[in-house]
Amino acid sequence: MKKVLLVSLMLIGAIGMTAQDNAQLKKHFEQYYKMMREHGDVQGMINAMTHLEVVSPSQARRDTLAYIYTTEGRYVQALNTIGIDIKPTDTDMNIEVKAIALKAVNQPQRALEQYQELFKRKPAPAIAYELADLKMQTNNVVGAKRDIEYGLANVTADMKRAYFESQQPYEVPLKAGFLYLKGIALFNEDQVGNLDAAIGFMDQALTEAPNFNMARITKDALNAKKNPPKAQPKTNN
Repeated sequence: MKKVLLVSLMLIGAIGMTAQDNAQLKKHFEQYYKMMREHGDVQGMINAMTHLEVVSPSQARRDTLAYIYTTEGRYVQALNTIGIDIKPTDTDMNIEVKAIALKAVNQPQRALEQYQELFKRKPAPAIAYELADLKMQTNNVVGAKRDIEYGLANVTADMKRAYFESQQPYEVPLKAGFLYLKGIALFNEDQVGNLDAAIGFMDQALTEAPNFNMARITKDALNAKKNPPKAQPKTNN
């Protein structure tokens, strides 16, 4: 009986010491995370958050860690942290991180599901743009056009969107982005009959944003399709 009591006391003592150690570690890494954030050291923030997750796991901490990974372009790590499935308990930030990361790793159908869930929770033109873009990638032009019309009806002058196809990223008004998408959708719907209309929407997009490089490239390609270069006559030597 004395041996059993002694073992029990030792276990209680060990548990108490472990709890105390974990509390000290948690405090240490919380302070470390705060310091790394003040220094702008993203890798340090990731290290601190990872250690905190080991010492004191929480969904909120995993969400934050996944968000940091996403802002750094480390999309696979973000998805490994929070998964890819939609859950009723997901926060808005959690869903947005999954959507952005899945789109970045070329999983348009899975990304579309996340953006649809996000749009149900908080409809917004910026989310409608992503929906339209992904629907066109998955050959749902009809659905894309609905999202484009929603966007054009609700976009405001202060809303912007960034593009990264050129060496220097740039922003344009979100309205210009929707006009560009509308031209693309019309062209995909009928590449012959809607060619002039598609070019017209590229012109409208460029009127809204003269620096819209993607719209200019697309307009040039459409014009080339409309006016292909004439074959040079053969000459006899």
